[in-house]
Amino acid sequence: MVNRTNYLWVKNFLKYLSEVQGLSERTVSRYWFHLRHLLLWADETLLSLASNIRPVFQAYVVDLPGKSGESILSNETQSRIIETSKRFFEWAKIHYSSDFRITTTSWIDTLRYRKTGDGHAEHEYISIDEVHQLINTPIPSNNLALQRDRAAAGMLFLSGMRSSAFTSAPIQAFDLEKGCIYQFPKEFGVDTKNGKKATTYLLPIPEILIVVKEWDQIVRSSLPSSAPWYAPIKNEWGEHELSLETPGKNRNQALNKRLRLLFEEAGLEYKSAHKFRHGHAVYGLQHASTMADYKAVSMNLMHEDIRTTDGIYAVLVTDEVKTRIAGLQSTTNKKSSNQMETYFRNLSNDELALAMRIASERLAV
Repeated sequence: MVNRTNYLWVKNFLKYLSEVQGLSERTVSRYWFHLRHLLLWADETLLSLASNIRPVFQAYVVDLPGKSGESILSNETQSRIIETSKRFFEWAKIHYSSDFRITTTSWIDTLRYRKTGDGHAEHEYISIDEVHQLINTPIPSNNLALQRDRAAAGMLFLSGMRSSAFTSAPIQAFDLEKGCIYQFPKEFGVDTKNGKKATTYLLPIPEILIVVKEWDQIVRSSLPSSAPWYAPIKNEWGEHELSLETPGKNRNQALNKRLRLLFEEAGLEYKSAHKFRHGHAVYGLQHASTMADYKAVSMNLMHEDIRTTDGIYAVLVTDEVKTRIAGLQSTTNKKSSNQMETYFRNLSNDELALAMRIASERLAV
């Protein structure tokens, strides 16, 4: 049974986040989801005595079941639950110093997520090959919904947007000519995390952009610029048409349901919309050759600190690490070969003929 005092402390913390820190209603709701686990763990024991509870909170979180009781919670969710709880204790130590006097800062600092080697260590994400398979999946010409969902898969990977931002972004927030998205909460109503505002950019992958632009032209020619880019679709007797209805609050959940259908059509194992964000990040980091590139990927993900990017996305799969290490010695040679190939490809026919004559003379010596 949840201790009432604990419940009131947590509710006051959430009120503080909303009224003082200015966090959005959606973000506060997410914090509440995380802190409910803390309340259930403590049961009837006061949270001010949390350091005496066994098993410790980290061990309790590791065994929490996932959605519908399947498997366990993902590493990412476990980490967020522990970090949110740590933030609560830091707040409580300041605002209820008398009650939390025996809760030491050193104990609070122990609230850190540690991977347990349970099989979730590899970071799950959508690969570019999977995206290609999704966008190249044949669909009936009259199935506007699947055409939209296919474009959504491409846009999610190219942009790295969170699903809540993507589903709430209007047509006017997307500028495909400039390859950017205006994730502006106040101006365009884009539901970004913590109400952050930023102009983000699309990965320059032409074959994916083709599918995305096809859908962009459809919505721009049929809907006002204030309508959602991921537009609702009416299905009447098998006939699909774009709708001007305002999407519901759970639009991002509907997106995942639609993506599940697309994965089935493509013959792929389902991965959620958020895994496209992971895929965007991993693709960007794999192609980053300088710290400036790395920082650009971090900013495009709307991370305030590059350490956030590093902590979540920099852990590449084992084969990727092996490939990179094995290729270090040959990097210089590859660059030289690539530069030479580029040079010869840019020669005119006359210049190429001269080069071949010179090369044959050299080889004959």
